[in-house]
Amino acid sequence: MERSAAIALLCQYVHEVGLKKHCLATGAIMRALAARLGEDEELWETIGILHDIDFELICGDMQLHGAKGAEILGKHGIDPALAGIVQRHNHTLYSGTYTRPVEIALQAADSASGLVTACALVKGSRISDVTVKTVTKKAKEKSFAAGCDRSRIALIAQIIELPDFYAVAIDGLMGIRKRTGSDLIMGNRQKRIRASRINRTSRYYDQPGPAEKRSAYPALACRSSP
Repeated sequence: MERSAAIALLCQYVHEVGLKKHCLATGAIMRALAARLGEDEELWETIGILHDIDFELICGDMQLHGAKGAEILGKHGIDPALAGIVQRHNHTLYSGTYTRPVEIALQAADSASGLVTACALVKGSRISDVTVKTVTKKAKEKSFAAGCDRSRIALIAQIIELPDFYAVAIDGLMGIRKRTGSDLIMGNRQKRIRASRINRTSRYYDQPGPAEKRSAYPALACRSSP
């Protein structure tokens, strides 16, 4: 599936701007990781873009998250293998079972997208100003972008060193501007967000446990399937 088609499908089911940006950011990191590891770049990016396609439909019920996404993808004729990866990315149900590189990568990218973006906010909202040193330092601060699960990011060490992963993630997010000519991660409103609001911003970039998940997107109303 081409990137434009994946985004069009995502937008049929996801309307909240922050959640869309999270999905695009996750996709960008997945694409960069695939390039680094010699995997299918288009496939990995598509998985990243579509991984939370069901989130506005499940109304905070983490027992449905992923499975509903797979159902949606099946309805649109998406490869069952891709849909299965989306279903299994729900770590509240499948934590500890990830062995395939693509699943490990999705766990790390899902959380790292928010961590790197939060670092960019501190640096004046420019991804280009974020360094591996910056991310490494901020990742050690538990109160910084607290919604970004470091344990999920740490899984990536099975296939790539953590500093290298951070470098790939930064390059991936920068690649959005290079490929599209626009910054899809942070618009003008996000650029005005101060560092004191970073933890609030990071809520869009991780998959916390059931109770936390229900309160992570307070502005989202439950939607019916298109």
